Amino acid sequence: MIIVQGSIPVRPECRDQALSMAKNMVEASRLELGCVSYDFYVGLADPNTLMLFQEWESLDALQSHFETKHMDEFLQQLPDILAGEVVTKRYAVQSVEEEEAVLIEAEEPIIH
Repeated sequence: MIIVQGSIPVRPECRDQALSMAKNMVEASRLELGCVSYDFYVGLADPNTLMLFQEWESLDALQSHFETKHMDEFLQQLPDILAGEVVTKRYAVQSVEEEEAVLIEAEEPIIH
């Protein structure tokens, strides 16, 4: 699983536009193949910062997301509303069950 976390500082006068853009992205992205979850949240410390949280089944699914029309439209509009730098982080996550399966496979003796 791939998790993307980000923060998007928006100009106060553009907050309503930013929330509308975020809502459109959530609705469209959730319909994409491989999207596990996709949400924006308003920062408690700064209501003009949108927090982004996404989960994708695979890196390929995330890459396909970057190639969608709604992502292109969002990225074209984004510079007009920004009040600072967008910060994003991407994490590859493995479940405990997957990790245990990999460890078991690695511990199996190799017989020639």
